[in-house]
Amino acid sequence: MKPAAFTYCSPSTIEEAVKLLEEYGDTGKIIAGGQSFIPILNMRMSEPECLIDINQINELNGVRVEEGVLKIGALTKQRELEQSDAVKIHVPILSEATPYIGHVQTRNRGTVGGSVAHADPSAELPLCFLALDAEIVIQSIDGTRKISINDFFITYLTTEVMPEEILTEIHVPLSEHNGYAFEEFSRRHGDFALAAVACILSVDEIGKIDKVRLVLGGVDAIPLLAEEAMEYLAGKSLTEDTLEKAVELAVMNVDPDGDLHASKEYRVHMAKVLTRKALIKAFNRALGKGV
Repeated sequence: MKPAAFTYCSPSTIEEAVKLLEEYGDTGKIIAGGQSFIPILNMRMSEPECLIDINQINELNGVRVEEGVLKIGALTKQRELEQSDAVKIHVPILSEATPYIGHVQTRNRGTVGGSVAHADPSAELPLCFLALDAEIVIQSIDGTRKISINDFFITYLTTEVMPEEILTEIHVPLSEHNGYAFEEFSRRHGDFALAAVACILSVDEIGKIDKVRLVLGGVDAIPLLAEEAMEYLAGKSLTEDTLEKAVELAVMNVDPDGDLHASKEYRVHMAKVLTRKALIKAFNRALGKGV
């Protein structure tokens, strides 16, 4: 199939883009890398009246560090994120997770903002940004607003971004954590994850867990923050007993769908396996052992 007819617009500034979004409302759709949206258009799952191509908006590009915050423009290509020295130094979990996204050709086109806005619960970047406690910057004709990523995902492929708004940046606070891990399982490299886990962790001076954020993907309608496991692990060392308890707590609220790729039970099992691996790796890195 091919897309239904639409009007094509290519704004060169954010202001022009939000004016178009205000004009067209629900019938205007943004396209950036197109890695997710082009198939949706071709299958006519979406038939916008106006397609708003934001690739000429240069101010949406780039990665920079300002006042203790890593700021990532929404148009930044996933490949650029993967290769960024600033990311490797300050937020290495992103460097570790990004190679799991499709293939190099995919990452050369796909954008960071597009992945977050599309909000696929199996996607790598939404998991990592939730683990990193990021902030999402959104703009409309009325101005700019910021949303904690903890409140950003509503349900499957649905976020807090309204039809007249555009996601412009992702802000990652550069905290003192020194342990991180990303684990994913898929049938083939480049496929969507059957289950995935992102973990950010720090320890105190005696080796007990000070702070931890643990996120599961592919097992619910949105990336799932494992709050019960996080609360349980705070103040504890990662022994075999605490590890097993944390793994069970992490999956207690997951509700994956079974499909032709994997049954519900298999996804839960893999979530447990990956949670265990991620916690061990992040804890060892926090202790300076390196993995």
